Amino acid sequence: MKRSAAVFSGATVVLAGTLAAAPASANAGAPHSVNTVQVAAAKVSWKKCATDSAPTMQCASVKVPLDYAKPGGKKITLALSRVPHTAKKYQGPLLVNPGGPGGSGLGLAGFVAGSLPKAVASQYDVIGFDPRGVGASKPALNCKPGYFNPVRPDSVPSTPALEKANLDRAKSFAAACATKYKDVLPHINTANAVKDMDAIRKALGAKKINYFGYSYGTYLGAVYAKQYPDRVRRLVLDSIVDPTGVWYEDNLDQDYAFDKRHKALMKWIAKNNATYKLGTDPAKIEAEWYAMRAALAKKPVGGKVKVGASELEDIFIPGGYYNGYWPTLAEAFAAYVGDKNAEPLVEAYQNIAAVDASGDNGYSIYTAVQCRDASWPRKWSTWQKDNWDVYKKAPFMAWSNAWYNAPCAFWPTKTLKPVNVANSKLPPVLLFQATDDAATPYEGGLTVHKLLKNSSLVVEQGGGNHGISLSGNSCLDKYLATYLSNGKVPHGKGQIDAVCKKLPDPKPQAAQKMSAQSGASTATGGAALHGILGFRG
Repeated sequence: MKRSAAVFSGATVVLAGTLAAAPASANAGAPHSVNTVQVAAAKVSWKKCATDSAPTMQCASVKVPLDYAKPGGKKITLALSRVPHTAKKYQGPLLVNPGGPGGSGLGLAGFVAGSLPKAVASQYDVIGFDPRGVGASKPALNCKPGYFNPVRPDSVPSTPALEKANLDRAKSFAAACATKYKDVLPHINTANAVKDMDAIRKALGAKKINYFGYSYGTYLGAVYAKQYPDRVRRLVLDSIVDPTGVWYEDNLDQDYAFDKRHKALMKWIAKNNATYKLGTDPAKIEAEWYAMRAALAKKPVGGKVKVGASELEDIFIPGGYYNGYWPTLAEAFAAYVGDKNAEPLVEAYQNIAAVDASGDNGYSIYTAVQCRDASWPRKWSTWQKDNWDVYKKAPFMAWSNAWYNAPCAFWPTKTLKPVNVANSKLPPVLLFQATDDAATPYEGGLTVHKLLKNSSLVVEQGGGNHGISLSGNSCLDKYLATYLSNGKVPHGKGQIDAVCKKLPDPKPQAAQKMSAQSGASTATGGAALHGILGFRG
């Protein structure tokens, strides 16, 4: 999976115990007070699992049915993390999710608790969780370890042989999942993840939850709110999935948006020609990039770890998620073209794009959820036509994305129907969306704003990053802190309720080195968040 998935050390899961209910004094008299949550027996036993960045972190687990239609049948385990509240005013649990599907949420709890103003974070138990099948939850799926090992076939099926090679890979992945997880796959989907969230709510002893989700986590939160509107206290959705396009159409829409972001990178490189010396014409620089791709397709570079055309796409796709990677990408590009030096490309692949075991797990869940959630074309001719049509206009990620999702054409489980998330029964909801987001294009934010009748949309004008709150933009973060503090949202006229200016693009010398294995970064804020959110989410 093209993710830089955060590994959460010390996340020891334990068996059920007891947890005291919320104190009677907590948040007394608030409009949506959770001090009324006097639940007698919660079933969570917290143990210390502190990290350097989250010294008060605790971990636990809960057991839930694999099949909710058979509650007395086989159980699976969900791993939880918690940064407990410290303030006298207690506003209940704040569940957080980084997206994916397939992203681990354990480390996100510490990040959110540490990034919110202390006065706000201290009023919540910030709860991270690994959805079913993910990370420290058990069983954790890994259909085909090493599926993304280099060198893979060129993603662009310019010959019948290349198309067959890529088709064979996709079929083999679907077959491996069917063989290893025949009894589990039918139960890995958004609908069951939502039921798991409600099981977590019950285990925490809360009548209502607060929820904060990024990317796919916005769809997860919207579906939870649809199923349990009376159990939602506050709801924050950042970088919003279009629920009307899950998942085939959404992926095609992504391709156009990522092509625009790739062109934005080319413009940034041209603007910084003094550093990269690739010229001042973005179109010519982009042509040079495709020439580099063609050369790598013919002759991959590197030693033990090699980079071919598909791996080059892996390296540059993260730049569409987060422009903090742009300096690293530009340096590697310039070294290859100007100095005939491929080492920075290989290093960038290892630091940003290489897939480890957690990435294999993430991709297994990604496919299991998306292939089960909604129908996909079963005729390969449909994929051929649609993706070649996209490629003609937006070639950067078209076929890479197609093969990433291609196992869904051969998936062994029946498909469900997408959830209509339209909802008029919720308290005020806060939405965040960047206008140039590639992973979840802007239209998705507008769509969900219409569907959630009591929502407010805050837009980062001109922003292209995916995951924008708690990422260094103080304007956005002020709206978030206010909402979590007192439930107030902005109200504007028309489609947008508030606008924030985007953050400046990075400077050439601001290259961030990101570890694919740990998600750790030399920086905080945006770089740290995107190490957790990863890619393809």
